Amino acid sequence: GMARPRMFDEERALDAAMRTFWEKGYEATSTQDLCEATGLGRSSIYNTFKSKHDLFARALARYIDAMTTAQLAILEDTRLSGADRIRALLAMVVEGETENRAGGRSPGCLTVNTTVELAGRDARAARMIERDTARRLAALRAAVEQGRRDGSITSARDAGALARFVNAAIGGMRISSQGGADRATLESIAEVTMDALTA
Repeated sequence: GMARPRMFDEERALDAAMRTFWEKGYEATSTQDLCEATGLGRSSIYNTFKSKHDLFARALARYIDAMTTAQLAILEDTRLSGADRIRALLAMVVEGETENRAGGRSPGCLTVNTTVELAGRDARAARMIERDTARRLAALRAAVEQGRRDGSITSARDAGALARFVNAAIGGMRISSQGGADRATLESIAEVTMDALTA
């Protein structure tokens, strides 16, 4: 009956809000920006989402879920060697950064941006990001361990340390991209990252 359209609108509003926070950051996004992005009036926004912060937390959760689901699908692809899973993940990051450019800059990664902007003073965002990081590190570590078994990853370093390194390289690629690094630069960072796994 009547409930469906509002649910649909809520999903759309959440996506529009997510993109706005991603481009501008949490603090710099005004209620007016959110009204314009979602097409909702101020009162509808506050009826649907309790506050700007609640809307942000839900938008961040949606972003994390979409990103991590896509990353885990690659890292858990049993058709690929451990090294090829990580190579495919790095290629996806390069692709995503190159695709999302507006005027030569990428918005980077909402998770990385939020870590930089808010993690020290927003406990709810910090907890979401910690949980997400733990999930991604576990999947990266499993891919490294698979690479050890299949011979595609030969570094003698600890699997957990290699997982953290790859995760940090991805965050670095995203921040470099925000600073205007081009595709070739991101690809070369990905290559050096792969070299570290096979050293």
